[in-house]
Amino acid sequence: MHFIITDAWLAKSRAVHLSGTKLVVAFVGLSFSLMLLAAGLYHWVFLKGAREGWPVIGTLVKLVVKDEFEQRDRFMRENLDAMARKLGEMQAKMVQLESLGERVSGLAGVNPADIKVPPGRGGALVGGRPLSMEELQATLADLDALTVERTDLLTVIESRLLDQKLRTMMLPTQQPVKAGHLGSAFGWRIDPFTGRSALHTGLDFQAEPGTSILAAAGGVVVTQEVHPAYGNMVEIDHGNNLITRYAHASRVWVKVGDVIKRGQRIAEVGTTGRSTGPHLHFEVLVQGVPQDPHRFLAAGRDLAAPQVAMQAGPSSLRHAGHR
Repeated sequence: MHFIITDAWLAKSRAVHLSGTKLVVAFVGLSFSLMLLAAGLYHWVFLKGAREGWPVIGTLVKLVVKDEFEQRDRFMRENLDAMARKLGEMQAKMVQLESLGERVSGLAGVNPADIKVPPGRGGALVGGRPLSMEELQATLADLDALTVERTDLLTVIESRLLDQKLRTMMLPTQQPVKAGHLGSAFGWRIDPFTGRSALHTGLDFQAEPGTSILAAAGGVVVTQEVHPAYGNMVEIDHGNNLITRYAHASRVWVKVGDVIKRGQRIAEVGTTGRSTGPHLHFEVLVQGVPQDPHRFLAAGRDLAAPQVAMQAGPSSLRHAGHR
């Protein structure tokens, strides 16, 4: 494309040649300049009209702002409703946990009032009207406080139940010989060596030589010796001045100072010492005084039954010990 520019005053002419590429570049540059000019003019007019409250522009601004606020409010309301439903579910679970904690505390012998836990609370969290952010925050604070209180209660219950379990594990309620059957019982009998009446201070379990002798409860071995009357003998201290004695063993598998678990093999049945045949002589001593081991073993059988343990609770051992 050719352009001829003529100057009448100077009587001169000038020819301008534009190729296709230059023409496209010029057109794009002109279009971009016009777009920038229009955008700047629109922005200036819109801002000026919004600030000065021009009728048409002011109305448009109000509509845009109103729609934006409505969308934001709808989004927040949907999230608040979802949070309210979640809080309602959490509160229902806390009520269930509170009820469970009260029942378990009764089994553990813990009074919830002693650790300042408030009485049970219930009711629905989400009512007939939407909750505000302030109400949700207040409910969250209450729920957090209740969680702390429940945690304190359950911690005390756990400690109490663990203490009870340890006490139970330290009571000699495990059968010391599984394969044997009961011979002489605790009490007065005719002594097989002298033929006179004498106090039999334990239980005799008749069994084959080499039968495993098991610890009736956990404890520490305090005696392991060869006794003139008891033969190979082991004594285990279970704490609280309670000791179990295992006599006439053929072989002993523990030594003084060993920590023993309930049901652990400690020796083997034999006929050493003052004995007429292979058997285990089993004694329970409280403060050095022989007790009837049958009462402890019977209490262990009672505790092994889940229904009896749930109904009797911690008192089952005391009850069994006085039969």
